[in-house]
Amino acid sequence: MKKIDVKPLGENILIHPEKPEQKTAAGIYLPDTASQERSQIGKVMAIGESDKIKVKTGQKVIFKRYGGEEIKIEGEEYLIANYKDILAVIK
Repeated sequence: MKKIDVKPLGENILIHPEKPEQKTAAGIYLPDTASQERSQIGKVMAIGESDKIKVKTGQKVIFKRYGGEEIKIEGEEYLIANYKDILAVIK
């Protein structure tokens, strides 16, 4: 993943969501059309300047399923979400 030069404003966070699993636990591969829901896990790529934000760049987080705004930057999908949409940090 290449470095992007995007700085979220205010209380916003730029997240790179993980790709949904393409294979079931039994080993069956799913086509792209079968998994319409986006993942709720992603990596924090950049944060706004608010003191309320408690996550740091590079952390893996769980975010609300329907929170944030999906965007594309140089062909990659990202999510710009409010800090309140972050539910947990994965360690």
